[in-house]
Amino acid sequence: MKRAIALSFALLMTAGALAGCNTMQGAGEDVERGGQAVQDAAD
Repeated sequence: MKRAIALSFALLMTAGALAGCNTMQGAGEDVERGGQAVQDAAD
């Protein structure tokens, strides 16, 4: 029983870490687009 709980916990932590990476990647892309818009407006 303890092994099943530990495995479930490890899977949840892995899924959370992967979701966090995707979120940060999306935020980085949004910031990049914003910077590009400012740069285009300055030209």
